[in-house]
Amino acid sequence: MTDGNNANRTAVALGNFDGMHVGHMAVLEAAKSFESEGLLPVAVLFDEHSLKAITGKAPAMLMTVTERNRIINENGLGIETLVFNEIRDLSPSDFVEKILVGRLGAAAVCCGYNYRFGKGALGTAQTMSEICGRLGLQCRVSGEVDVDRCAVSSTKIRAFIENGEIEKANKMLGRPFGFSSRVIDGDKRGRVLGFPTINQIIPEELAMPRFGVYQSVVTVKGEKFKGVTNVGKRPTVGTEKILSETHILDFDRDIYGENVDVRLIKFIRPEKKFSSFDELARQIKSDAKEVR
Repeated sequence: MTDGNNANRTAVALGNFDGMHVGHMAVLEAAKSFESEGLLPVAVLFDEHSLKAITGKAPAMLMTVTERNRIINENGLGIETLVFNEIRDLSPSDFVEKILVGRLGAAAVCCGYNYRFGKGALGTAQTMSEICGRLGLQCRVSGEVDVDRCAVSSTKIRAFIENGEIEKANKMLGRPFGFSSRVIDGDKRGRVLGFPTINQIIPEELAMPRFGVYQSVVTVKGEKFKGVTNVGKRPTVGTEKILSETHILDFDRDIYGENVDVRLIKFIRPEKKFSSFDELARQIKSDAKEVR
């Protein structure tokens, strides 16, 4: 039922949303549920990660900002971006009254059980409930979300990615970790070895996966293919540049300069230096067979 008084009022979803993992999605879904009451669901984001503003260093992202925003929009929420430095010194009450209600028209507020806000991060989810109660706002706090009896958090997912435990990371994310980036010119060595590859630079803000070889899913112009992706410095070739290099199975098109999406599915083996390119070619053949 739509309340006539709710025209242009919002249900705000609060969080860092740095990975859009299953815990973040629960908060978005809570805000979305208020649509039935005539409220407009909106995710509130900051122009930079709160830790970067405070300490000068942001934790590695689990996805790019572009991908995060796309997922929020695809789930039916609008986006409001706040400048963190403009609100960092507001008390918890002022943040809710002046920003959420005054600026964003909030009639409902949704956050996670471990949400912190206000100057010095003094406000907790409990504080939020109390302030909302006082102001007559609806408040919904999403509880802990567990995967395999383990509480989901961006910190844990980051550690899984860095340790090569990509299947655990993907379970907590609710989708495969990966990236989209332009295919750049390589040394064409893969073609000579009989395994043409595409080279890509991993977006610098992303968590860096453990160096090694992964089973991957590659999307080229909406079409999905199986892939074998090497993340690292390719010690046999002898380079210091960190690259993602992917051999796409059953694929033989020139896609230099195109944006290609690569998702890591399973860690196959660590990166290693081979004594010859012939040995490397045999290993790539074996990796491709395992992926197939």
